[in-house]
Amino acid sequence: METALIKQINALSLSEKILLVEEIWDSIAIENESFELTQTQKDELDRRIKSYDDNPNQGRSWEEIKSEFLKRKAS
Repeated sequence: METALIKQINALSLSEKILLVEEIWDSIAIENESFELTQTQKDELDRRIKSYDDNPNQGRSWEEIKSEFLKRKAS
């Protein structure tokens, strides 16, 4: 059975749902200050930072990716 909150969430647009998830994740991260990355996650972040440092003009910004994603979903 759907609760009132689930009905409200289902009524949101895709972009609104994505923003809601981002807000929820941010609130979890703030509340859980003891949140730690695994060594594998740290290694992956280090790899990505090195890749960026080696090729700063390669890749796209989050805004570009998000915009493209939202345009595709709107079509």
